[in-house]
Amino acid sequence: MEYLIGIQGPDFVLVAADTVAASSIIQMKHDYDKMFKLSEKILLLCVGEAGDTVQFAEYIQKNVQLYKMRNGYELSPDAAANFTRKNLADYLRSRTPYHVNLLLAGYDDHDGPALYYMDYLSSLAKAPFAAHGYGAFLTLSILDRYYKPELTREEAVELLKKCVDELNKRFILNLPAFNVRLIDKHGIKDLEKLPLATTSTS
Repeated sequence: MEYLIGIQGPDFVLVAADTVAASSIIQMKHDYDKMFKLSEKILLLCVGEAGDTVQFAEYIQKNVQLYKMRNGYELSPDAAANFTRKNLADYLRSRTPYHVNLLLAGYDDHDGPALYYMDYLSSLAKAPFAAHGYGAFLTLSILDRYYKPELTREEAVELLKKCVDELNKRFILNLPAFNVRLIDKHGIKDLEKLPLATTSTS
């Protein structure tokens, strides 16, 4: 029922997540933030079972911060993605697996922007664009059709709007608002005041 999306550009990553927290058929909250800040330039987007998402994401978040305190420097997006995947894989083989789907987006001063796709079976893939949730069935074709590696920030936002408009038009559930953030060499910027976040619903 939830939806995450990420789009990587030449020097940035644009991510968005819906703000609905639901239990079965009941909407519990409409202002829930599904993004967790791992460092100054890394975001973890997490959806899945309600308790699992917060517990697992905060566990990763605190360990990445602990790494910086111990070593004096932050993990790169690639290292953070592999650390997250390793923990997810370890728990998958235990009696208490986490049922979470993740997108990890970040910017490295040496390697540039990066977007990683992870699912609850702990598969990991670096991708130019990615989406999780039922909404992915409706929007991956749009991303495949209109995405280009050299797209500008304005074009990425327009592509994001295309995807959200498609959800509002065809998805049976109401996802009224999205948190939108951009990660680049300057850090994480909140773009939720864009018209995207107030797109009218059908």
